[in-house]
Amino acid sequence: MNAPAASAVDANGAPAASRRETLWHKALWKLRRDRAGMAGLAVVMLYFLAAIGVWLGWWATGWAEVAGGKWEAPSAAHWFGTNLIGQDIFARSVYSISTAFEVGLVVAVLATLLGGVLGALAGFFAGRFTDELVVWLMGVLDSIPFYLLVAAIAFAMAGNPYAMHVAMISTFWITTARLVRGEVIKLRQLEFVEAAHAIGVPEYTIVFRHILPNTLHILLVQSTITFVAAIKSEVILSFLGLGVKDGMSWGLMIAESTIEVLAGFFGNFLAASLLMFGLVMAFNFLSDALQDALDPRQVS
Repeated sequence: MNAPAASAVDANGAPAASRRETLWHKALWKLRRDRAGMAGLAVVMLYFLAAIGVWLGWWATGWAEVAGGKWEAPSAAHWFGTNLIGQDIFARSVYSISTAFEVGLVVAVLATLLGGVLGALAGFFAGRFTDELVVWLMGVLDSIPFYLLVAAIAFAMAGNPYAMHVAMISTFWITTARLVRGEVIKLRQLEFVEAAHAIGVPEYTIVFRHILPNTLHILLVQSTITFVAAIKSEVILSFLGLGVKDGMSWGLMIAESTIEVLAGFFGNFLAASLLMFGLVMAFNFLSDALQDALDPRQVS
C-alpha cells in the first residue's frame, strides 16, 4: 500500500494540506458508496452501543445473578434461556460484548501506536542501528508461535488484570511496524522530505510531523485488523483459562458449553459463537472497505 504522493510542499517541507484533504475526501466518498463496508460499520456501531450501555450500567448488570432454573428454554424472561446454575445467557452474552470492545480497543490502539512509531523510526533510519534493532526484535518475536508466546506472557503475568493485553500488544505491533517501515522507506525519498532536510528541520520532527501522518491510511486499516485479532485471541485465551478472570467473556461461555453440549443444551455455545461471528464479520467488511477506500492508487 503506497502513500499519496505530494504534489506540493509547505514552508516546512511537508505535503500541502489541501492535497491531503482532497485525497481524504475522495476516500470518504468511496467508503460511503461501499454497501458492504457501510453495513459492517452499522453492525459495529450497534455492538458498540451495546458495550456503552454495559459500561454505563444500563443493561446486563445482573449477568452473574441466578435468575432462573437450570437450563431453562428461551422465554420472555430469559431470551436465550439459562445456563447450568440458572444465570441468564442473554445478559452474559451482552456483557461479553463490553469485554470484547474493551480488549479490542486497548490492544488495537496501543499496538498500532507502538507499531507505527517503531516502524517509522526503523524506516527513516534504514540501515542504521535503530533499524537493525527493530528488525531483529520483529524477527525474534516472529520466530515464536503466536499463541504459544501470548499464552506464555499471559501465564507469566498471572494475576495481573492486564496480562492478556500486554501479551497481545507485545505481538500485534509487528505487522503494523513492518508495513509502516516499508512505507517510510519510500516516503523518505520524496521531495517534501528532501526539502525539510534542506531547510534544517530536525530528523525526529520530520519523522513524527511530516512522515508518520502520511502513513495514517495504513494505521487505520491495521487498527481494524488488530481489533478483530484481539477479540479472537481473547476468546481463545479465555477458553483456555488464560484470559478474562474477573468478568464474563464469550470464551468463558464457550468453555462452559463444553459440558452443556454433551447434555443437549446449546444456549451458551450458540449465543457466544453467533455474537462473536457477527462482530468479526462486520469488522472484516469494514476493514476491506477501508483498505479499498484508502488505497492511494484508487483515490489519487
